[in-house]
This record gives sequence, structure tokens and C-alpha cells, in this order.
Amino acid sequence: MPHIIAEPCIGTKDASCVDVCPVECIYETDDQFYIHPEECIDCGACVPACPVSAIYPEEDVPAEWESFIQKNYDLSGV
Repeated sequence: MPHIIAEPCIGTKDASCVDVCPVECIYETDDQFYIHPEECIDCGACVPACPVSAIYPEEDVPAEWESFIQKNYDLSGV
């Protein structure tokens, strides 16, 4: 399962997660980053790198941010 970037990233956009991603599957929009689900290898390197704890394995996204699962898919065109 890919990782999902949720609400805490909005407005913060710290690129620490981008720097540690070994497959460069994290992309930027105007207000946040998102992870391309077909490119993510589920290594988890981005999770501890995120200073605002916005990255979760898809199956562990908190209920209040579940809408970000679809948002990440929509942003990636999947």
C-alpha cells in the first residue's frame, strides 16, 4: 500500500520527505506534496522525515483525514 500525505502538510510543504524518497515519487502542488501511489515502493523513508507527521501508510490514515487518500490518487491522475 502506498503512503498518503494528509492535512498537516497543507501550507507547510517542508521538502524533507522529498529529499529522502529513493524513488522520487513525491510531487508538489500549490499547497502541499502528494505521493504517486503507483510509484511509491512503500519503504516508509518519508514518514520519519516529515516534520509535521503528515505521512501515513494508506491503511493507517486517521479517520478525519481519509479524504486525503482520494486526493492523493486524484492529484497523481490514478
